Amino acid sequence: MSKILVTGGTGTLGAPLVSFLKNQGNEVFTCNPFHMSDKNHIRCDISEFRETEKLFDHVDNVDFVYHLAAEFGRNNGEDYYEQLWKTNVIGTKNMIRMQERLKFKMIFSSSSEIYGELPDGVPYVEEISKTHPLHHYNDYAMSKWVNEQQIKNSIEQNGTETMILRFFNAYGPGEYYHSYRSVVCLFIYRALFDLPMTVYQGYHRVFQYVDDMINTVGNSYNHFKTNEVYNVGGKEYTSTEELTDKIFALLDKSKDNVEYISKEKANVTNKKPDITKAVNELGHNPSTMLDEGLPKTIDWMKKIYLEG
Repeated sequence: MSKILVTGGTGTLGAPLVSFLKNQGNEVFTCNPFHMSDKNHIRCDISEFRETEKLFDHVDNVDFVYHLAAEFGRNNGEDYYEQLWKTNVIGTKNMIRMQERLKFKMIFSSSSEIYGELPDGVPYVEEISKTHPLHHYNDYAMSKWVNEQQIKNSIEQNGTETMILRFFNAYGPGEYYHSYRSVVCLFIYRALFDLPMTVYQGYHRVFQYVDDMINTVGNSYNHFKTNEVYNVGGKEYTSTEELTDKIFALLDKSKDNVEYISKEKANVTNKKPDITKAVNELGHNPSTMLDEGLPKTIDWMKKIYLEG
């Protein structure tokens, strides 16, 4: 059994990760900037160093920290860029400072956004920055790339131990709608309520169901390797138009409110990860395809927003 802290442990990915880790017999603690009734939850804004110090007064002798706490998303990062840089960059630096002091191992949640727009045919492999310059289109991508450099610098300069997981387009039950959420959540909610929707043509992504992702992330501390980076993504490559068609067909909805546009600002066109390393070293197995995962997600959102 390990003592594990999950920053952002009540979020869309944090909550199922915490449940997974507890089911494995670990003692798990969470933090976010809000009070909660759980005795293993500590209120902490990681962008404030005093609060981060105090967090570890409550969670002493921790073995692993899953650092998920962050401001998420391209558009959110553009509209609330001050908070993005404060939480993502200063917050991660605060966590690294505590890691240097307390010597816990850290598993950091990075993002597919760090790759930016790569030339056609160039694979999204973990070491691509050694051969191709990265061109970032938004502050969220930039902040996550800065995080990775902060981590690598601390590993080299101070001997800290951190593993980086780059997440690609997770979806599934547990993601509550707001206008900055992921594309699957946005499309399902807006289709449910016949709201206007913008679909960008010619954009392709690989989607992964949340349970497949959490299984890999939750087991990653058992395969911990410092200074290693892993793409954690799916293998079903599809366009946003195809995704829209699947959702509307499952809901038996008309696409009268859908507007198709050719270009999205601050976004890259195509992202298809090479997940070979995660498959071989972490046992990653994204086996849930959209035809299985989308109905489960739709059923959950119907219960929350139509029946709840």
